[in-house]
Amino acid sequence: MLLNFLISDAHAQTAAAANDPTGGLMQFLPFAVMIAILYFMMIRPQMKKAKDHRALMESLQKGDEVITQGGLTGRIVKVGENYVQLEVAENTVVTVQKPAIGVVLPKGTLKSL
Repeated sequence: MLLNFLISDAHAQTAAAANDPTGGLMQFLPFAVMIAILYFMMIRPQMKKAKDHRALMESLQKGDEVITQGGLTGRIVKVGENYVQLEVAENTVVTVQKPAIGVVLPKGTLKSL
């Protein structure tokens, strides 16, 4: 008697699932929402930040005052394709990679430091 009750419930559930056209779609809806949240909260802002940094690297020119990501401040004396040369003190020039440049400072900022 109990076995018949369990079997009839099982048949009823499969029949209801087969008749529901949105059953499969509703299972993937939370996953799709999580992907959308991940994209708009994490991936998109990171892509925008990378695009802005790429534009900064392309706009570097001789005479710009910059701060590297390591905290080194200096004035650009030579710009190459992958490297820039910074004058960090009088007659002291160091070569750093372009991606290491973090911020371009307004003109005259180094004199006030």
